[in-house]
Formats: sequence, structure tokens, C-alpha cells
Amino acid sequence: MENARAYTKRYLDAMPADGYDFKPSPGTRSFAQQMLHLADANYYFISVASGKPSPIGQVSAEQTIAPTKEATTKAVMESYDYVINALSEITPDQLKETVKYGDLEIPKAAAFGKTFEHQAHHRGQTAIYLRLKGVIPPEGVIF
Repeated sequence: MENARAYTKRYLDAMPADGYDFKPSPGTRSFAQQMLHLADANYYFISVASGKPSPIGQVSAEQTIAPTKEATTKAVMESYDYVINALSEITPDQLKETVKYGDLEIPKAAAFGKTFEHQAHHRGQTAIYLRLKGVIPPEGVIF
């Protein structure tokens, strides 16, 4: 997740400030909304997995954070900090414990895994946003 945090930060840095409200087409999320949605999910999945309340409570970052480069970057990085902190405090045995996720009973490890999958999915979507703004997306770092 630390690598994912750094990679996402590179995407946030790459988008010019005037591109944060950019939408590739009507009815889609803006770049800022995509990234803030990613933050919302980081908080939600990890609060379920860890049992630790989300520091933003029931509030949606996507709905409440100003879609500026500065505010969006701060909110997204704080969501990764929450994930990384929760991961650092959980033991391998605790990852095997199950939690209620909607109507499902899933291992905590699955909720952590879904967090990683979800953030990668939405970060990946924003590669198109960058390209449409004339920015080459940052290259990934394997390790």
C-alpha cells in the first residue's frame, strides 16, 4: 500500500490544477471525484476490515472535499495513511477473522485485498483523464 500511495501521489501531481474538474464526457466523474471516490473506499473498506472508525465518519470525501488539486491530494493521501496504519496494526491471525460486509461474511484479508483492487482500478481509470489533458501518466514502480 505504501507503493500504491506513492504511485497515486504521482498521478495527483501529474494532473495540472486546472484538470481536477475535468470530465472525459458528461455523466462521468471528474478527475478529482475519481480520486476522492478512491479515498472514500479506502476509508470504508478498511473501517470494515479493521473495526476502526473512519476518521471522516459517514461523510463522503467525494461529496464534501473541494475538488482542487491541494484539497484532493491532501484527502487522498490521508486515506492511504489510514489504510497503511490499519495494516501495520493487524496481525496475520486477525486477517483470518471474518467481518460482516453487507450481506456477506468475509475474511478481513479480503477487505484489505478489495481496498487494493479498488484503488488500483480507479487510479487506472484516471490515466485516460491525464492523456486527454495531454499528460503522459506516470510509469509504475514494481517495488
